[in-house]
Amino acid sequence: MIAVVKQNVEEEQLQNLIDWLQTQNVAVHISRGENHTVLGLVGDTSHIDMELLENLDIVERVTRISEPFKNANRKFHPRDTVVDVSGVKIGGGNFAIIAGPCSVESREQIVEVARRVKASGASLLRGGAFKPRTSPYDFQGLKAEGLELLKIAKEETGMPIVTEIMSASHLPLFEDVDLIQVGARNMQNFELLKELGKIKKPILLKRGLASTMKEWLMSAEYIMAGGNEQIILCERGIRTFETYTRNTLDLSAVPMLKELSHLPVIVDPSHAGGLSRLVKPMSMAAVAAGTDGLMIEVHNDPSRALCDGAQSLTPEQFDDVAKAVSRVQEALNA
Repeated sequence: MIAVVKQNVEEEQLQNLIDWLQTQNVAVHISRGENHTVLGLVGDTSHIDMELLENLDIVERVTRISEPFKNANRKFHPRDTVVDVSGVKIGGGNFAIIAGPCSVESREQIVEVARRVKASGASLLRGGAFKPRTSPYDFQGLKAEGLELLKIAKEETGMPIVTEIMSASHLPLFEDVDLIQVGARNMQNFELLKELGKIKKPILLKRGLASTMKEWLMSAEYIMAGGNEQIILCERGIRTFETYTRNTLDLSAVPMLKELSHLPVIVDPSHAGGLSRLVKPMSMAAVAAGTDGLMIEVHNDPSRALCDGAQSLTPEQFDDVAKAVSRVQEALNA
């Protein structure tokens, strides 16, 4: 349930209303906009008399929310959420590119890639330390050593780092990670999501392999219910019957999620297509669809990459994509 408060209400009146609502055993989420203040009521609201609430002098209207995701709902929070990742803002008109290799392989590799992608316009550095792989015989990442190498690249370039977590038990290792990624396979790892809700660190939540938007938003809700509202949603393609591409990039998710939710939405064209030659057109299309950012895999030598070389761009190719994306943004803003 949401209650929209009228303009120019005295702070004391508003606080009295909030205090009363809290006595009704519901949590009150306050969203202050330019023209209205929205009170989102989380919990069992079935016993709250809507007519009584709507007849209060300071209340403009009351609406029940039918969707199960409450905190992530745009009705709760009409204004776009802007997530600040160590000084890099994403959402609310702020666009950012996250770039780097699928896996951290060595100090020389991650530092070189970091320097190259930063020079081309990337704002955040991605790199996998813990790698969830379909086969147990594939490279699983350098784990804690990989995290240390990411920290070195961060010190060398000043770029905030993004890397994937696979278990809540690994959280102590992620103290210096600026943006924690929850991968597609862990989107519904609810125990992990609950733990991430307790920390004060931005979370990048990727869409599950075959998850609906509703299921995806409910996963975000798990994190937000714990108190952490710094969430960025990442569309990375879903599994369909198509075999020419690794996954099917669902660009309709970008405008649809922006209608349903206030959370920032970015797109990962690398995992979606699985082919480096598809990254440029899919990146340009994602920008045209209204994405708040891109997440692109870049490797200094894709042919020798230990993971996902086929979808990785060279630094030169990434530079070309970044320039193409800028041209699309300029055309949209013209």
